[in-house]
Amino acid sequence: MNDFPPDLPRLRTLETWLQLNLDRVRRQITDAEKREAEQQYGVEHRPPAPDWMLELSLGGRHPIQVHAGGCDMAGKRPRGVSREAALRALVEGVAACGHCRPDSELGFLDG
Repeated sequence: MNDFPPDLPRLRTLETWLQLNLDRVRRQITDAEKREAEQQYGVEHRPPAPDWMLELSLGGRHPIQVHAGGCDMAGKRPRGVSREAALRALVEGVAACGHCRPDSELGFLDG
């Protein structure tokens, strides 16, 4: 059983339609490959997570909690800080995250 038209003009029309659609598919493939390459580049060139973070208040002016780097509980406003800044914040009374326990990692003994 033949699914194609029998005459040459309609076969040529079908050929043109298929070629146009094949070109569209190939453009979509090229675009998808570019997006994947850009995403992979971003993953490979992502800066390292900071060792210590301060979670900041809504206005971004006051630290709320100290976190170890990479802590999932750091909220939406974390700022990477040095070890010294994290220790200073703990000394000044900023709470340590109960999830990642940066005070233990820093060797900070309260009291």
